[in-house]
Amino acid sequence: MPTLERLLAKFNKEDRKILEYLIDRIASLNWHSLNIKKLKGYQDIFRLRKGKIRIIFTKIGKNIRIINIERRKESTYRIN
Repeated sequence: MPTLERLLAKFNKEDRKILEYLIDRIASLNWHSLNIKKLKGYQDIFRLRKGKIRIIFTKIGKNIRIINIERRKESTYRIN
């Protein structure tokens, strides 16, 4: 599984700043006003949508793990 740094390296400086803010919100469980939905067919996997960027993550208890960060045109929803 790719590290968070490797996932963020694909984005420009402005996008990374936005992504870091969103990841902090996800990690703090402050999901108010975020576009987050549970993925169909999975019990603990969610996606956050911000424009064309998608963050796929798991939440088990209070533990959050980022699975993937990609633009929508890429195969974002493919989970290995």
